Amino acid sequence: MKCLIVQPVHEAGLDLLRRNGIQPVTCPGTDPDSIARAVMGCDAAITRDAGFPACAFEAADRLRAVVVHGTGHNAVDKDAATARGVLVANTPGANAQSVAELTLGLAVALARGIPAADRQERAGQAGFRESASFAELSGKTVCVVGWGSIGSRFGQMAASAFGMKVLVHSPRARDIGAFHRADRLEEALAEADLVTLHTPLRPETHHLIEAERLAAMKPGALLVNVARAELVDEDALTAALAAGHLGGAALDVYSPGAPQGPLAACRNVIFTPHLGGTTLEALRRVAIGASQHVITALRGDIPDTVLTPIPPAQAAPAKEVTV
Repeated sequence: MKCLIVQPVHEAGLDLLRRNGIQPVTCPGTDPDSIARAVMGCDAAITRDAGFPACAFEAADRLRAVVVHGTGHNAVDKDAATARGVLVANTPGANAQSVAELTLGLAVALARGIPAADRQERAGQAGFRESASFAELSGKTVCVVGWGSIGSRFGQMAASAFGMKVLVHSPRARDIGAFHRADRLEEALAEADLVTLHTPLRPETHHLIEAERLAAMKPGALLVNVARAELVDEDALTAALAAGHLGGAALDVYSPGAPQGPLAACRNVIFTPHLGGTTLEALRRVAIGASQHVITALRGDIPDTVLTPIPPAQAAPAKEVTV
């Protein structure tokens, strides 16, 4: 059996596949045509943010499962997968600690102007400390949008490390512990000194943060997006930053070209290249989790994070795989 590796994954995951009789096959490119050509003869595939397009599902002759290395699965054409009877699963939670830690780091970097300070020092320019105002996070209020494995971890970090008041806006979350539930996002935005985004992209969350909600945010508030670029209307964000309404924004996800576009002209914006889950620890956990799902699917069982409809006759509990 063969598994197409669309983008590089940690060697621990590849080794797990080999030890279970599955040969990893490296994809020569991440464009749709390359994936479509490479998938021929493969029983499964592991992909990251390149996704898996409809043309690759149509070209596949043996494909039974596609597993997303991570949480986000919007780039996988699940309608095409369903039409071809291919299982699609993801690996949520395996990189949650790393993404939560990056969220905390970006919040501190924004509050203290760290990237801008570094740039000015390297340029030999004096006076940065007097050029802007900086703030502590301690005792402030954070609005955490999305209370899944990442958002909840970050909320706990913010509360325990800085004593922050945590407002949770997550309509689907049943248990938020002792934190404060914010049913109306606008009210939470008006109170929060920091807003962090961790919610999946759905039709109802597309441009969740747009002009009106940016205007509702507390003057000087900070925004951190480590979830999906489409959650934020970047044109509206650019306008809010240029007007001085917001204190800054840190984006680990953004539209193509944003770091070279109008948003980049705002000095109080931090761009990072989707670093959330790229620690060695997270990459290892996610690769092993993705490989476990492939093994489970090729054994005829159903991964516990399956995202596509399963015919009742095929439904079966997933079996544990020895790592």
